[in-house]
Amino acid sequence: MPGRRLARWVAAVPMAALALATIYPLIFTTNVAMKTRRDYILDRFSPTDSLRWDNIAEAWAGAGMARYFANSFIVVSFAVALLLLLGSMAGFALSQLRFRGSSVIFLGCLAGLFIPFQVIMVPLTRIMADSGLVDTYPGLILAYVAQFLPFTVFLMTSHYRTIPAEIVDAARIDGNTVYGVYRRIMLPLGVPALLSVGILDTLFCWNDVLISLLMMPSPEHRTLMIGVNSLRGQYSDDIPTFASGVLIAAIPVLMLYLFLQRQIADGVTAGSTKG
Repeated sequence: MPGRRLARWVAAVPMAALALATIYPLIFTTNVAMKTRRDYILDRFSPTDSLRWDNIAEAWAGAGMARYFANSFIVVSFAVALLLLLGSMAGFALSQLRFRGSSVIFLGCLAGLFIPFQVIMVPLTRIMADSGLVDTYPGLILAYVAQFLPFTVFLMTSHYRTIPAEIVDAARIDGNTVYGVYRRIMLPLGVPALLSVGILDTLFCWNDVLISLLMMPSPEHRTLMIGVNSLRGQYSDDIPTFASGVLIAAIPVLMLYLFLQRQIADGVTAGSTKG
């Protein structure tokens, strides 16, 4: 029908413009990364006539992006693993186990979602410094867990509340302990939610700048995003090398979005229909 076709065009045009506005920075960055410094100075917006990988190699090896990438990979891997373990256990306990104070604990986790990191960054940094955890991998991992655990607990609790309590009761009647129910029943049933939450936590930790800047002040312990920011001063007159560093930092996140976009959408909407 003409009216329905018009409505589709009205919705499609703004969405296409939004998609173009989102994709263009990536295309522009890739184009700049493939230019020489001279070509960029002469004309920064023209398409490059050939693919040059020298800038990416310089950013990866010469500017230390390989070390920053390894630091981010180590920290994010351990932080996300700890977040999923603690979040799934807390979500199972708050949703399926009946004990006094569970509602208060859950409300406390919800309250943690509304506290900006800027409010707690000074006392957190002070505690980490007094404990000797500043400029260490465990310190940054624990800081990420403290910041993103309320979000993880909320989504896992919302997911586990959709599972009928009769399943847990039947498992307990069969002789399983609480830990047995969690390991044999709830953990396998929570795999879809764990995957979604794990992707979101990975994106949060990977893209973080403020927490890693406070916890990792020394150059050799910088994470990837801090390393990219340092390129802006180190290569202020070499924009193609700086663009190559930005491209290196963006590729893992872009691949994660491309291949796991359905899980990311499920994680965002988890608990929106029942909780």
